Amino acid sequence: MDATSKIRAGIGAGWDWFAVPSMWSRRRTAGELVLAVVLGLLAAGTEELLGGEGWRLAAVASAAAVLSLLRRRLPVAVLIVTGGLAPVVPGFIVLLILVGWSSGRYIAGAGRALIAYTAAYVLNTAASLVETWDLHRMLTVVFMSTLYFLATTLAPGLANRYWTQRRTLLHALQEGNAQLLRERAMVVRQARLMERQRIAQDMHDSLGHQLALMAVHTGALEVDRELTDRQREAVGVLRNASVTAMHELREVVGILRDGSGVGTETAALPAGAGDASGRAARGAAGIEGLVEAARAAGNRVELRRRGEHRPLPPAADHAAYRIVQEALTNAYKHAPGAPIGVEVRYEPDSLVVEIVNAAAGESPGDVVSGGQGLTGLHERARLVGGIVHAGPVDGGGFRVAGMLPYGVVEAAPLVDAADDFRQQSPKFPVGHRGAVPVGQADWTFMERELAMAMRGDRVTGGGVALGCGIAFAAVVLLLVAGGFGLYFLVGAMEKGMIEPAEYDAISVGSAEQEVRDQLPSGDTITTTGLHGKGPAEPEGAKCLVLMSSEMGEGLETEPVFRFCFKDGKLVEKKSYEVTR
Repeated sequence: MDATSKIRAGIGAGWDWFAVPSMWSRRRTAGELVLAVVLGLLAAGTEELLGGEGWRLAAVASAAAVLSLLRRRLPVAVLIVTGGLAPVVPGFIVLLILVGWSSGRYIAGAGRALIAYTAAYVLNTAASLVETWDLHRMLTVVFMSTLYFLATTLAPGLANRYWTQRRTLLHALQEGNAQLLRERAMVVRQARLMERQRIAQDMHDSLGHQLALMAVHTGALEVDRELTDRQREAVGVLRNASVTAMHELREVVGILRDGSGVGTETAALPAGAGDASGRAARGAAGIEGLVEAARAAGNRVELRRRGEHRPLPPAADHAAYRIVQEALTNAYKHAPGAPIGVEVRYEPDSLVVEIVNAAAGESPGDVVSGGQGLTGLHERARLVGGIVHAGPVDGGGFRVAGMLPYGVVEAAPLVDAADDFRQQSPKFPVGHRGAVPVGQADWTFMERELAMAMRGDRVTGGGVALGCGIAFAAVVLLLVAGGFGLYFLVGAMEKGMIEPAEYDAISVGSAEQEVRDQLPSGDTITTTGLHGKGPAEPEGAKCLVLMSSEMGEGLETEPVFRFCFKDGKLVEKKSYEVTR
């Protein structure tokens, strides 16, 4: 068991080193494994097409898969090894493109990346010279090798490095903008608190003084012996109303100063309950107290409750109380003497309060109204996720109905994170602090960036446009380089290839200069590797080997023509096939 545990621990530690658990998702791991298998199969297939077989195919496939998996953890070593082996192992062609692209992102530091790419280029060029050694064509081999390395390794690496640096810069901008938004929210919240405190102080100093005077005068008037019982009862109602208004004012002032929730202290009181100071219940439980107060003032009010009682969040509970209170106040002012119906229904998903008054039996006279009561009800209901409807009914009456949810509704944020920078809230791995290091960014970030680009966000759209412009320029550069290479290749073919008819037209014994004037020089990269193969050359002769314009019998063979000169004459010409 101890040995098994050690083996498992070693495997786990090796996997943690390779996969970086906090950065690699399951999808990414599966993608890496599939990519490694595909690269291994491509490498083996390429080798088989070029004549490889047996163990070489398995070795090349395994090496390609392993290098693909290690290119993120050991980018420098994998780049140098792949660059040095690519000319010798043709199966590494696709792998070299992928490694070049990946190294541009995962090699940290411009100096280190320069050294790595230079070393890979030197090894790649040296391996190309060794593989196709020909002293007379060294510059041609170096030129073609350089062009090949630029197109397959350096260009993808530079493109990916730009993409990575741009993404890192974008993330830094996101972090800075998020911090600015948080600071702005704090400033706004502080400004609101200061304004609320100022309003609370003004309300306390002005309204509090007037209400205190009303309470004092009505209290003194209530004990006046000259008043009748009915007058004394009316004065008592006024005194209770002024005292209740003072308590409500203190509650509102406390809420404005503290920024606490509304109705939390009295929401759980039973119907009609109040404290020793006479403060009535605030919430659905206080609706009966509002109805009783309205009846005491001489109004005809009927209260109906339906459904099973359910608790509401404090804010919604207080909103229900305020809706009934404002609707009753409007009925007093605009339809004095008209009967009023109040209904409280506990629906399965929300509380519904409905207040309906009949048409006014007499003219209300001059009514003082600020016009803000119903507007405030709409806003109060909206903040708790509910709605309020107010409007006339058939027969000349008026109806106010509010629907308030039982669930808690989160308040809208003070600052919208997407209002001026539309790429907020990137999710980073657990424990992440600061910018993502180059070479450790998760694929999910790239997916989010692409998704934001597809949505057409301005900031991302500009960056994508710039990236597309650079990519387009890189493609144009590669096309130009490819066109130049194709032109060079065509010229090289003309210098190293003849038609079979030209071969037949030349006779043995002709003067060397005359024959060379009729044939191309053969000094081209296309004839590299053809010398020294085929039948033995005549002793002391110098031979010119040229390719034939005809195709060989297979992909592995190349038909060639050989002309050997000695003592200023053509002493031999031969036609045969060689294996590259």
